[in-house]
Amino acid sequence: MYAVFKRELFSFLSSMVAYITIGIFLLISGLLLWFFPDTSILDYGYAEMGGFFSLAPYLFMFLIPAITMRSFAEERREGTYELLITKPITVSQIIVAKFLASLVLVFFSLIPTFVYCYSISKLGFPEGNIDSGAVIGSYIGLFFLGAAFTAMGIFASALTKNQVIAFVICAALCAFAFLGFDYTSQLPFLQNFQNSILSFGINQHYASISRGVLDTRDLIYFITLTVLFLVFTKVTIGGKR
Repeated sequence: MYAVFKRELFSFLSSMVAYITIGIFLLISGLLLWFFPDTSILDYGYAEMGGFFSLAPYLFMFLIPAITMRSFAEERREGTYELLITKPITVSQIIVAKFLASLVLVFFSLIPTFVYCYSISKLGFPEGNIDSGAVIGSYIGLFFLGAAFTAMGIFASALTKNQVIAFVICAALCAFAFLGFDYTSQLPFLQNFQNSILSFGINQHYASISRGVLDTRDLIYFITLTVLFLVFTKVTIGGKR
């Protein structure tokens, strides 16, 4: 399993696609946080990172599909998956190894954003006047959100040999899981079930953790969603195998 994880991670890091994707993510998030008039923290005037954490899920909807789209699609397109499954490793271990490699890359993309937190802390008055609890909670929420999106991306990549199609499927799944239930709950004939419907969506649980409150129900939700899509991937790969 470690060999597959290392192979997958190094294949990402040896590809310019990974660096370009992460670079675009950091560039857009930096521009939104510091320069664009409607979202700039300098115009907002408060030392808090709520704007970044509100925008990050939407950026993840493009970053993570770009990272995960090649996981199984490229293996099957090049014919190397048949060689991989002959190794003394189970399908579950292959899926988990690819999932962890992609998740590590997502984590790497978040590390440079710690500079934003440090800069905002220094700009605060008095210096260091930033809600560290909310920031830590938001990063935890963003990591769990990334894990769920990554599992969806692995599943999407297992459905097709075409990386572009895998990207589109993953982006659609992420968008629906994050926003779809919010819009569905607003339908007139579902008003009586609004709270129940919202509880199925990612947005409500992510917002809860971002307030700095680590509720076990939110953590269980993200873990369950991640495991569920990894199981879907195993069922898909098992059928194709």
